[in-house]
Amino acid sequence: MGADREGSGRRPARAVTYAVCGVVLLAGCASMPDSGDVRGVDSTPRQDPQVRVFAMPPREDAPPTEIVQGFLEALTSNDPQYETARKYLTGEAARTWRPQRSTTVLAGGPGTETDHSGNREEANDYSVTLTGTRVATVDAQQSYTPAEGEYRESVHLTRAGKNRQWRIDVLPQGVIMGKSDFQRTYMSVNKYYFASNAYPTTRAGTSRQPAAVADPVYVRRLVDPMTQVVESLFSGPTRLLGPVVRSSFPTGTALAKTTAPLTPDDHNRLTVPLNDKAAGVGRDKCGEMAAQLLFTVQSLTPVVDEVELRAGGEQLCSLTEDRAETVAMRGSAHRPDYLYFVDDRDRLVRIAAGSKGTRAEPVPGALGEGTVALRSVAVSRNEHSAAAVGLDNKSLYVGSLVSGGSLGEPVLVSKGKAEQDRLTAPSWDAQGDLWIADRDPGDPRLLLLKEGAGEPLEVRTPGLDGRIQAVRVAADGVRIALIVEKDGKRSLLIGRIERDGKAGDQSAVTVLELRSATPELEEVTAMSWAGDSRLVVVGRERGGVQQIGYVQVDGSTPEVSVPAALTGVKEIAATEDETLPLVAYSEDLIVRLPSGLQWQKVTEGTAPVYPG
Repeated sequence: MGADREGSGRRPARAVTYAVCGVVLLAGCASMPDSGDVRGVDSTPRQDPQVRVFAMPPREDAPPTEIVQGFLEALTSNDPQYETARKYLTGEAARTWRPQRSTTVLAGGPGTETDHSGNREEANDYSVTLTGTRVATVDAQQSYTPAEGEYRESVHLTRAGKNRQWRIDVLPQGVIMGKSDFQRTYMSVNKYYFASNAYPTTRAGTSRQPAAVADPVYVRRLVDPMTQVVESLFSGPTRLLGPVVRSSFPTGTALAKTTAPLTPDDHNRLTVPLNDKAAGVGRDKCGEMAAQLLFTVQSLTPVVDEVELRAGGEQLCSLTEDRAETVAMRGSAHRPDYLYFVDDRDRLVRIAAGSKGTRAEPVPGALGEGTVALRSVAVSRNEHSAAAVGLDNKSLYVGSLVSGGSLGEPVLVSKGKAEQDRLTAPSWDAQGDLWIADRDPGDPRLLLLKEGAGEPLEVRTPGLDGRIQAVRVAADGVRIALIVEKDGKRSLLIGRIERDGKAGDQSAVTVLELRSATPELEEVTAMSWAGDSRLVVVGRERGGVQQIGYVQVDGSTPEVSVPAALTGVKEIAATEDETLPLVAYSEDLIVRLPSGLQWQKVTEGTAPVYPG
């Protein structure tokens, strides 16, 4: 199976070679013509990710263009160490080439331009330029970043060895391939660390367990992904999360040298032998290590229900799935009690989360009594408190969800003159703090209220270019999603939350390294967290129609089904617990999307939210 290519053309001898390989090689295999300008073959379509691709070594006396083509095709194979790809290189180039340094993803795959002026096959000298349009890069930490712009890199060939065969002696570091080959070859996996100073609130108060933070990385799908992601876990968090998370694995921890590919036994138990760096760790620390591992491998197959850590031939500890949540709190493992929204009487009401019912009841307390007409709401993650913005977007109220509680004066008032220039909907973080943005053009601010009360703290947002239109804080407490408007365009940005001082101290809070999660969308109108590292987004591409889809925090597209189409969506609600249905406000109705079904009417109302 060949890499994504542009143009057309096929060498008959090459086609015969691939036919011998079997049916798995029939789709997308091609080679480069011997002469001409920009040439190649059509991009390979999206294929079954379980199809295994085997690279072919260079045939004897292959011309330089075929060598380049064969090398590019070998990059898309399931060869663990790229041994076949190295056969297209000279000895020195094979030793110095570092495929793990990066992966460059191109829209339609690498095209080629031949340097006719300098190429002299009879003089043992040949050059080709690889071209394309960048889509993304995956760095040495296996972290995905959307990219754009033109790609142009030179490849030089010479005759090498006693048989004077054409081989590549100069080439760019890393791997290059087209988007569809990348989707077939790589998969996204969350590895888990712990928030450095975020301890989630629970129904009983502040948790003693740290918050687990998902750090998505891309691994090669059919090259022992379980071992790959475990080794990536040991190497530490990616650069974006590094300043706000910690790992319980001692520095230098690695798999024992004699470790075979990791796979669970018949009882779904995964045994992980570690080197001596992990020997002697205490029970509590080992439990955290096991939780990190269990959370990390649970999305893979075969299924893992228990992990056992060993070092020096002895068991360090083991952890089962049902005990993991006593070690660390994970957003996707928390199931809220209720779905909340504003009814046609402008009150805060609720329905049991995941129920099929349509009859809502007012929440206990003043927010459910209708004394203040509400526009938008947010409910704390322990479902003890709620924040609400009044109908004119001017005032923020915070009230307890208990009967008999009074509402009191607003805790924040915007000075914006128009409704659209006042307060956004609020959002609660994992620590029980309340976030909101004031859109006043004269003083636009991102604000935080400690436990929903007191003097609002202005959150620093260096590098923010535009005005915040929506705020949603992740369950892990260290990431924030913002819809930001600039020059009429609304984009979804993901940033890192840093808190100066100890846990619970709000002396200074900063949102750093904001980056786009929806580079292909021109207008993002609504969003909500829908997993540990995933969001559901309502938006449209340039010249397109409104659509609902999922995005990863790194800007990639997750491998999940696209929600059923729904027109006129103004607001959307999801929760990190992926078993609960999506809920939307559309055409003056609250509707929900049960798994595998179509959108269903719930009732009249606006502003649907799950806790958070």
